[in-house]
Amino acid sequence: MASSIRVIRTVQEQLKALRKGIEDHLATIPQTLDSIPGIGPILASGIVAELDVSQFKSHAEAAKHAGLAWTVHQSGKFTANRTRLIHSGNRYLKYYMVEAANSVRVHDPVFAEYYAKKRAEPKEFAEGRTLALTARKLMRVVFYLLKTNRLYTPEGGVRQRA
Repeated sequence: MASSIRVIRTVQEQLKALRKGIEDHLATIPQTLDSIPGIGPILASGIVAELDVSQFKSHAEAAKHAGLAWTVHQSGKFTANRTRLIHSGNRYLKYYMVEAANSVRVHDPVFAEYYAKKRAEPKEFAEGRTLALTARKLMRVVFYLLKTNRLYTPEGGVRQRA
């Protein structure tokens, strides 16, 4: 019993040191993601590590890279309404974006309202679809903030970083 408690305390201290190391390293990287409520150093560092905005012309390209785009099924004038998320893309970036979206929707009223609106739409797979749509919306914000080096403001605007 005592050895289990010692092991748990050792692991907790290691996690604390790792978190501090991530925070210190993140401070050396030019990014403004931590200005978004709900995105802490772990999510911000994961997103920054997996997303190089200089490689993409638009947020749509970055979202497709993250796997936050839907397949297109069409033939002639027919376009399918039931489509799935694409299976390709950076699965780590997708993970960080979905986790960040889930956290941001709790802390930011703009994202909370968007999530509630999409959740209320009668669709199949509503929970997963809603979270993916929220992550896609967050990708637009993340892409813009990293591209312009601005801080996020909850009222829908951004401000220049000092």
